[in-house]
Amino acid sequence: MNQSGCPLAKGKEITAGRLTKDVLKMVKTQSISKMNAIWLEVTGCSGNIISFMNSDTPNLYENLTGIVNLKYSNMLMGEEGEFAFERFLETLDTEFILIVDGAISTKDNGAYNIIASYYGKKITALEAVYMAGEKAKYVLAAGTCASYGGISAASPNPAGCVSVPDLLERPVIRLPGCPCHPDWVVGTLAHLIGYGEPALDEDRRPVFLYGITIHDGCTRRGFFVNEIFARNFGESGCMYQIGCRGPVTLADCPMRKWNGYVNWPVGDNSNCIGCTHRNFPDGMEPFVRY
Repeated sequence: MNQSGCPLAKGKEITAGRLTKDVLKMVKTQSISKMNAIWLEVTGCSGNIISFMNSDTPNLYENLTGIVNLKYSNMLMGEEGEFAFERFLETLDTEFILIVDGAISTKDNGAYNIIASYYGKKITALEAVYMAGEKAKYVLAAGTCASYGGISAASPNPAGCVSVPDLLERPVIRLPGCPCHPDWVVGTLAHLIGYGEPALDEDRRPVFLYGITIHDGCTRRGFFVNEIFARNFGESGCMYQIGCRGPVTLADCPMRKWNGYVNWPVGDNSNCIGCTHRNFPDGMEPFVRY
């Protein structure tokens, strides 16, 4: 089912929380089934899986028991060693979603990122992403490193890191962020399982999550309109003249906020550094400009 099947797809009130709530009900009533998932942490900082663990509505337990069967995760699964990688191999023969966290090291055939040892054979992240990527029903790039290369592929990029879309010759849904907000992952998973692929922009980002710029929804937008600019951190006013990247950065941070929907960078007197932008970090530096 495409995005037109989602009752929220044409409305302004579409939210990750509403989607997941509806999909949880659909799973409980057995009108749809949970889907298997593989979460591969590759060349990155593990920030996105930690962010996912901080899911609030629904929480991590509800996500893992009500939306997906997380068959393989470097961090969250109980099995270790060969037993863990066997779960990975078994899942390849099922219908599953692949979530990749981090860019993929390609130099020397991926030798700089080993994710498993299977009966004496070292399994590189490069090999694992290829194996799962060619069989997955959907592929999600969770975070900016997976989506665009990000910090992992920043200059001089000694490990030859590339993004998931640049590696796989198939459609990939990008969920950029450093890290990716838990709602962006959970909401997209819920949409895929309940209604199919959501409406995507030209960069294959879900429109309901990345449809406006930070600047469009910024709580300081009125200062910009009235040309009231902060000259230093801590001052009231628009932060554009001290380096805010909100005008070129797509994300719903001003409305969604972070850490249990408590605050967000501009709300805490820090400028947006453009972490969801395809040119982050090299093209966004220096993060502060006077």
